[in-house]
Amino acid sequence: MFRRLDDAIAVSPQITAEQVAAAAAQGVTMIINNRPDGEDPGQPTGAEIEAAALAAGLAYRAIPVTHAGFSANQLDEMNAALDAAGGPVLAYCRSGTRSTYLWALASAQRGGAPDSLTETAAEAGYDLGSIRPMLDALSARA
Repeated sequence: MFRRLDDAIAVSPQITAEQVAAAAAQGVTMIINNRPDGEDPGQPTGAEIEAAALAAGLAYRAIPVTHAGFSANQLDEMNAALDAAGGPVLAYCRSGTRSTYLWALASAQRGGAPDSLTETAAEAGYDLGSIRPMLDALSARA
């Protein structure tokens, strides 16, 4: 269920409180929630996942991404969360796509190579084609 992008991060579709323990058992140190509450009926709330994360000894960050797109603030927050994690992170949203996009954009903001980011995401089953121009621009500015 968890798709590893690199040693620092895996992404996933929506997780449950029960899956937080599985993440902890795999060495995850922080859960990053990229999904806004109320997106789908019956989805676990961020507060439920946060409580499960804290009970399992994991850090938790909420960086919700709506379908309106990504902001510079969200990229900064993602980079800060990855820096603070102290180990592997599990980021989730509805399908894992927004989490993958946010990771790639934040990585490009730090100078990550767009070709490498695109290849890494593809190996995990995610297509960065629609954000490739943003990756190129962010990487060039880094």
